[in-house]
Amino acid sequence: MKQKNNDFRNSHIEKKILRAVDHTLRSYRMVQKGDAVLVAVSGGADSVALVHILLELAPKYSLRLAIAHLNHCLREKESDRDEAFVTDLAKKLDLPFYSDREDVPRFQKRHRLSLEDAARQVRYRFYDSIAAKYGCGKIALGHHGDDNAELVLMNLLRGSGPLGLSGIPPVRDNKIVRPLIHLRRSDIMDYLAVKKLNYVTDSSNRDLKFHRNKIRARLIPHLKSGYNPKLIDSLNRLTAIVGAEEAWIEDLIQPIFEKTVVFKEKNKLELSIAELIQQPIAVRRRLIRKAILWAKGNLRRMTFAHVESACQLAQIGPAYGLLDLPDRIRIRRHNNVLSISREDLNLRSSDRASFLSPTGDYAYQLSEPGKIFIEEAGVQISFSEIPKAQLSDSAALEHQIAFFDMDRIRFPLIIRNFRRGDRFSPLGLGGSQKLKKFFIDHKISRRERAKCPIVLSQNRIIWVVGHRLSNCAKLDPQTRRVLKAELLLA
Repeated sequence: MKQKNNDFRNSHIEKKILRAVDHTLRSYRMVQKGDAVLVAVSGGADSVALVHILLELAPKYSLRLAIAHLNHCLREKESDRDEAFVTDLAKKLDLPFYSDREDVPRFQKRHRLSLEDAARQVRYRFYDSIAAKYGCGKIALGHHGDDNAELVLMNLLRGSGPLGLSGIPPVRDNKIVRPLIHLRRSDIMDYLAVKKLNYVTDSSNRDLKFHRNKIRARLIPHLKSGYNPKLIDSLNRLTAIVGAEEAWIEDLIQPIFEKTVVFKEKNKLELSIAELIQQPIAVRRRLIRKAILWAKGNLRRMTFAHVESACQLAQIGPAYGLLDLPDRIRIRRHNNVLSISREDLNLRSSDRASFLSPTGDYAYQLSEPGKIFIEEAGVQISFSEIPKAQLSDSAALEHQIAFFDMDRIRFPLIIRNFRRGDRFSPLGLGGSQKLKKFFIDHKISRRERAKCPIVLSQNRIIWVVGHRLSNCAKLDPQTRRVLKAELLLA
């Protein structure tokens, strides 16, 4: 009787999982009858379950399956063990097998990427080349619901916008498909147990120096035990809601984007600044992101601060400005045109954005406290949060050091030189004054005016560096947090 109950339970688990994956395939139209599908198999639990489940469902869709495995050469003997395991699995399943080796650390160093980004780029490049060479129209990956929830938490902690909260797309470019995306990790482990399937374990998944592993091993269990036992389900529901809304917003943005684009070719696109700046800021950011996506092919390493830099260049930057972003993305402003392109050669390496102009105008953006070198002025400015008790230590050096109420400013800060029409409210004086008049009254030469750095928060001048603070971010008895800015000779 016990054996019958076990058999019934196992049969129920298997059928439930097959039905769930079949429903996912149909809901997202992941495959069509007769498709050739390249299944990415690392040898881990997820990918082993994926290939076996697709084999079970293959007759229903007349699918032709093949297995691809890339040895990343990251874990020495363990990587070789994984390759041997997948090779043997392909033989047992009698499926075409394609494998290769890639020195990911070398690729990482050559392209100045994080290890995770380097591995991802190498992996997808391999899958794409094999799929194209052997006529596979689909590439199946083993991501599941727990992976999706972990990514959403990572993006949330990083300060991502709605696109990051929409999670892992079930289908990308009508080629990458994720049939297990609505299964939980526990479902996959149940399936493997029921089918008595072997798999290999990646020891790096337990290494807590990786941010994702810490989220999986520490943060998620803490949130589940202390706040929401159904956290994974809640996060996956969030991604479904946000993803649907993102798709709807994308449909609304597309015609605005097409109206704003004045020129387009491979890896380069030009936007009308007049059209761009008349849009609400939320739309402006989306248009810039779409333009970067066109030029770059993805949005990895593109942060909110980078998008804001491009918006600032369009809104208040010099008429002939230049902005360099990661991965060789260059944004130029030429009068009323904003050009976004991916350059062939590496640009200067910096995560802090700057835009420069042949006319002498310059502007830099600082997304968080830190040091920034102003090349045109030959100075360095350091920004740091300090305890309020330290204020008296440097009060005498009022021209080289400035203190701001951190709750009255917002990052990113813009550090630029003088623009015609600039006004500010000098500390200790009532009302506002033209900056030009301030310079004249204080006998500051035209040459010095052109170089003098000016710090702005939310388009308001808070410090004419080395000369005068503004009233708008001054300290008062209610000040709780202090930002210290210090002018240093470079």
